[in-house]
Amino acid sequence: MNILFVCTGNTCRSPMAAAIMAGREMQGVEVKSAGVFAMPGSSASSQAQEVLKEKGLPVEHSSAQVSDELVEWADYIFTMTTQHKMLLENSYPGSVGKTYTLKGFVEQTGEVSDPFGGSVATYRGTFEELQELIEFVVKKLN
Repeated sequence: MNILFVCTGNTCRSPMAAAIMAGREMQGVEVKSAGVFAMPGSSASSQAQEVLKEKGLPVEHSSAQVSDELVEWADYIFTMTTQHKMLLENSYPGSVGKTYTLKGFVEQTGEVSDPFGGSVATYRGTFEELQELIEFVVKKLN
């Protein structure tokens, strides 16, 4: 099963979500992340890197732009916001039917909070939110 996490710039939320999911080491599950407006090759934000290090998760990350190849590769695409989902479905017809907002997939409302430009504490809060959501995703996929 291939899972793609998508946010805006692929430097905060989606890299943290991918690291959380990959850290679960689920057999047969491959995880990637991308952004709808990413600058390819950028590293994760320093705050995201710090939080991932604190949690003992890998911080090697190079941002990627969403592409036809990534959309085709993914079995599930989880976006951080409704806007991300709409952008994907409008730009990549192959994403329709396998793209969900992360909160929508686990039957919650709202968007994943964007820590961009915030403190490490703000990033910790987003990390905890993502960790809880991914726990629900794992249960639902199993």
